Amino acid sequence: MQKHGGIELWRKQKTLSFNKGEEVHSVDLHSRKTVINSPNYSLGFDGKDIWLHEAKEKSFKSRKDFYYNLYFYFYAMPFVLADDGIMYDKTDDLVFEGKNYPGIKISYKANIGSSPDDNYVIYYNKDTYQMEWLAYTVTFNSKKPSEKYRMIKYHDWISVNNLLLPKAITWYKQDDKGIPTEPRGAATEFTLPVVSETALSDSFFVKPKE
Repeated sequence: MQKHGGIELWRKQKTLSFNKGEEVHSVDLHSRKTVINSPNYSLGFDGKDIWLHEAKEKSFKSRKDFYYNLYFYFYAMPFVLADDGIMYDKTDDLVFEGKNYPGIKISYKANIGSSPDDNYVIYYNKDTYQMEWLAYTVTFNSKKPSEKYRMIKYHDWISVNNLLLPKAITWYKQDDKGIPTEPRGAATEFTLPVVSETALSDSFFVKPKE
């Protein structure tokens, strides 16, 4: 975390905003209130309820609770892995294309968050200490622990107010041992990053009137 700007600087920030395609994600970093605005819908968390407005894709309604903060977590790595109730353990290195990446496993104490059985592993560059890979499990739907990890490669970092944030991430296919092999598709790109010590008003996160 020190390599990425330091947890002290991160905790001074109150607002994070970034674009993912046509979506504009805005997050209050202290309360984790969230709004995602796009041409077809808006989605948010007002501190109490997760809401969806003007959805044109019915299938989206069923996954709004999962999606509203999904990319925030991927985008705000590794800082979100300093939240309360987190436990850290050393794990085996990831070996990719002949290079070793040391790993730190992150798990949650019971009843922390909506998916306390989720596990993450950050793999970092042993020379620079910069994050390079993220392995993660998904338990939101099953509500059961999983040993099946998905893999994301982080690349093209950018400094925003002295904090390193990713410009692009890429999901990777894996072999039967869980080792990444090749990209699953095009990179997911993030644009127009903003990190600010100024908070957005509570009304910003309220569901728009019909």
